[in-house]
Amino acid sequence: MTSTQPTAKKHQKAKGLKPGKPRPAKDLCSECGLCDTHFIHYVKQACAFLNQQFQRLETLSHGRDRNLDNDDELYFGVHHSMMMARKKEPLPGAQWTGIVSTIACEMLERGLVEGVVCVQNSPEDRFQPQPILARTPEEVLAARVNKPTLSPNLSILEEVEQSGMKRVLAIGVGCQIQALREVEAHLGLEKLYVLGTPCVDNVTRQGLQTFLETTSKSPDTVVHYEFMQDFNVHFRHEDGSVEKVPFFGLNTKKLKDVFAPSCLSCFDYVNGLADLVVGYMGATFGWQWIVVRNQKGQEMLDVVQDQLHTQPVISKGDRHKAVQQSIPAYDKGIALPMWAARLMGIAINKIGPKGLEYARFSIDSHFVRNYLYVMRNYPEKLSQHVPAFAKRIVGQYDLPES
Repeated sequence: MTSTQPTAKKHQKAKGLKPGKPRPAKDLCSECGLCDTHFIHYVKQACAFLNQQFQRLETLSHGRDRNLDNDDELYFGVHHSMMMARKKEPLPGAQWTGIVSTIACEMLERGLVEGVVCVQNSPEDRFQPQPILARTPEEVLAARVNKPTLSPNLSILEEVEQSGMKRVLAIGVGCQIQALREVEAHLGLEKLYVLGTPCVDNVTRQGLQTFLETTSKSPDTVVHYEFMQDFNVHFRHEDGSVEKVPFFGLNTKKLKDVFAPSCLSCFDYVNGLADLVVGYMGATFGWQWIVVRNQKGQEMLDVVQDQLHTQPVISKGDRHKAVQQSIPAYDKGIALPMWAARLMGIAINKIGPKGLEYARFSIDSHFVRNYLYVMRNYPEKLSQHVPAFAKRIVGQYDLPES
């Protein structure tokens, strides 16, 4: 009898690199983990920082690339629906209400997938990522809370390939997902679901420590943090308290070199190649932003739909002036006194951009900063590395000449 099961494309293998060995992308390596495996053979094509292939991979993932003349798609990528949501019964210990963890658990419990690629903490360090191929809901729940450090999620691709699993859910950020899409056909899977989170400004573990010590009053008790829509960084501490530090009061001179070069040259803030994206950036405060990009994304959302409160996305305000004024602050490391930063944060929170317009504000600000970073540090890469949608977004603003 002839098997009708799909088989993995034959692929060539190369020996994965040992820890500490230089990576092909050099300083721009995002440590996604691909080079730790025999899939390193495909790194020249798969690595977003060696060979940007975003338009082709969008078509591969969603059947088409984004429409640059549609403002929502220009910014947020291919999608057929967006909404704001939160769980009716929040998941204890989750960073927000636990939508991502709940989707992964439900997919396992219903037999829709056999394993979930996710990231737990190492036993020694709550901020040190430890990728796993989770086989039980308990293992998924142990991966609750975002990890703000560079994480080698793809280091377990060989385990996925050798597991015999045919249906897998992978949770990851943009650079990881770009590489994963390039090697997806070689994994021997019948179905791969990709659940993404928006991502910007990750750091090395040492960089994280510098950020915490520079920004928080109690760096040793921080459990997690996020840059939120009220223009404050929210630090949640072990005792449950929340410390808020205004964006405009960050010590940008000390922090300017903290963020990874890969993050400073990334233009996939919204995780445009994932099937479903769950984050906060396009939602109002207290809600999560959900972007359904294709049918597999809808299948994932369907498993938790009855557990969610939902409402339509909104868009209020005008970001352009705020973005243009922020360029010198990003560029020259200007920081306000804390009292002035708090007042500015309060004012902008009242009259500033909300919902999708806040998301556009954040995208514009980071894309401009990153464009300048690539232009100054990797000018030979600028033309090919920056996707067409990012060039159009950055083109709205007056940039410093050098």
